[in-house]
Parts: sequence; C-alpha cells; structure tokens
Amino acid sequence: MIKIGILGAAGYTGGELIRLLLNHPEAEIVFANSESNAGNPVTDVHEGLYGETDLRFTGELPFDKVDVVFFCFGHGKSEQFLKEHTIPDNVRIIDLAQDFRLAAPHHDFVYGLPEINKEAIANARHVANPGCFATCIQLGLLPAANMGIINDDVAVNAITGSTGAGQKATATTHFSWRNNNMSIYKAFNHQHVPEIRQSLRQVQGHLDAEIDFIPYRGDFARGIFATEVVKTDAGIDDIVAAYKAFYAQAPFTHYSDKAIDLKQVVNTNKALVHCDKHGNKLLVTVCIDNLLKGAVGQAVQNMNIMFGIDETAGLKLKASAF
Repeated sequence: MIKIGILGAAGYTGGELIRLLLNHPEAEIVFANSESNAGNPVTDVHEGLYGETDLRFTGELPFDKVDVVFFCFGHGKSEQFLKEHTIPDNVRIIDLAQDFRLAAPHHDFVYGLPEINKEAIANARHVANPGCFATCIQLGLLPAANMGIINDDVAVNAITGSTGAGQKATATTHFSWRNNNMSIYKAFNHQHVPEIRQSLRQVQGHLDAEIDFIPYRGDFARGIFATEVVKTDAGIDDIVAAYKAFYAQAPFTHYSDKAIDLKQVVNTNKALVHCDKHGNKLLVTVCIDNLLKGAVGQAVQNMNIMFGIDETAGLKLKASAF
C-alpha cells in the first residue's frame, strides 16, 4: 500500500483527493493536515464523505510515516512551506499549486502532464501538477504542436465552474452572483499561459505564436470547456489522424469523432477532444472536470505512475448519463 499524507486537506481539492484515495485499491491515507480543523472529523468539512471514513484532520506532520505527500495549498504556499519544513528525501511530493510548474534551476520538480512526460514522472521524486485551465488547453493543442502547425497566434476561450476558484467565498464565487451570470477575468494575462507555452515549445521544438487566452467564469460548479482556433492549411483528415495517434496510448484523453459536451467528463478523469476545419482555421474543442483531470485526478494519475502501478488505479470514474 502507498502511504499518503495530505496538506491543505480542508479545501475543495483536498476533499476530492480524499474521496479518490478512499476508493483507491493501493492507497492508505495516513494523515490529512489542516491547522484550522485539527481534531475535527473530515466529514465536518467534506460532508459528502459521511459513511465513507472516520478520518480526522490533524495539525501534525508525520512525514516519516508516509511514502508521498500531496500539497493542496493555495498558490505560493508550497515553496514557502518547503523553506520552513524538512521532508525526508525518500518521501515523494506532488504539488497541486503553481509554484514549481515552470522549469527552473532552483528546483527538481517534473511537470506532471502524463500525456507528454510519463517517463520523467515515473522517475521523479517531485512532481508539479498542471493547472486546470492549462491541462484542458494543452490537451487540445499538443497534437497540433506535434504536427508543427502552431505557427500563428492561437485564440483560446474557456469557461470554468465555480469550484475552480477554491472553497473560500469571494465576491465572484458566491451563489447569488454566480448563478445565471457570466464574466471574463485575467484576459490575455492568466497565470496558466506560461506553462501552456512551456509544453507547446517542448513538443513542437519552438513557439513563436501568442496564446490569446480569455477565461470565463461559468454559472456551474465543475468542469472546463475550451475552444481553440489554430490557423493551418493542413487537411482535416490528416489532423484527425494525428490527434488519434497522439492519444492512442493515453488512458484518459480521447479524441471524439462527434461534437463534445461538458457532461461527458464531469466527475471523471477524462479529457475529450474534437476537431473541425473551417477554411484555414482549425477549431479544437476540449473539456475536462477541473477538480479531477484538472487537479486531483491527474495528481493521483501521477502518483500511480511514480509508484509503478496501473495508471488508472482508483480513477475509473463514470460520467452521469443525465
């Protein structure tokens, strides 16, 4: 059994991670850390887990008793935590924040997108889990990058559910504002764009084009739906064949011959991708669940790869039919 510690366990990602790991055939949660909830039952916060666990939050950090630690912190807290605490070298880390996603000389974190970095993840001690928007957008564009056809600016529009903003209530997350509403934020300046560019450059070998990304807040709880426009003269049959070949060995990312919709992926670790051609414009649509393939589902997928077990273990989740 893989023995696991979770830091920042009281947030949305912490709760989803606990839910997955409780049903993982080769995982055991040793501790779920939350300073503000220490001593309280996990079900006091994550009420959907009633009847599933007697686990309590703890303020302690028994790193000597685990094989891997998941960081479910807000952005910026992971790097600070590692400066203030010592984690044994034999304990692996999977960080869900953005602190280590960009390659840099001062850290050894591997970017945890299995579709392009599986071998590196398998040999990593530390993995930086991709961002939710970044995961969705990259999975729509990486096969095109592999074809070498991203040579002009790419227009990206993507809408996300309210859980993408975290559990803490803000002016743009509470129900009365979000319901029956829609808005944009961080247009052309979203924090996930650098990691998207990093991966596209890795696959294509170069990237001179801009990623013109406009994010939208949606009035639903979970999921991301993105459209991407790539200018290319490549034929649609060649493009579809390239997309299918690129994801042929990916257990969770699938090319769909039919138009896709968000309900097909919500509550699963799947990503669905579809392409259409309009003149010299390639329209790519892609969708994921932001909390699963966009966060903790992918994190568990990375854990499976790191420990050499079935990549799909604990992640065979099915979407609702309705």
